[in-house]
Amino acid sequence: MDVSQNTVYRVTFLNQGEVYEVYARSVSQGGIFGFVEIADLIFRDETRKVIDPSRERIANEFRGVPRTFVPLHAVLRIDQVEREGEARITPGAGGGPKGEVRLFPTPIPAPASDS
Repeated sequence: MDVSQNTVYRVTFLNQGEVYEVYARSVSQGGIFGFVEIADLIFRDETRKVIDPSRERIANEFRGVPRTFVPLHAVLRIDQVEREGEARITPGAGGGPKGEVRLFPTPIPAPASDS
């Protein structure tokens, strides 16, 4: 999916009962089967006077992470957008990390081998 350095992707995925929305310059199938590789994460200017705890939390979680691998079944949506927005974490269907509804991991079938 990586087209150019000017391309920006918005990736929405589930993580421990919460919905993460991040912006990145590179999204691909990656080298690990069943995972989407998200690289070059984009976070807005940290010198703003208004502090958003949700933004601070996601920025701290991904600080120093050049690329992350998200399980394919956890990805909700990948959009190519014109410019980056604000990365955020919102409660999922279960009401957040303490919610009782969670995404149950499902196996991804391996590609058929040519025998």
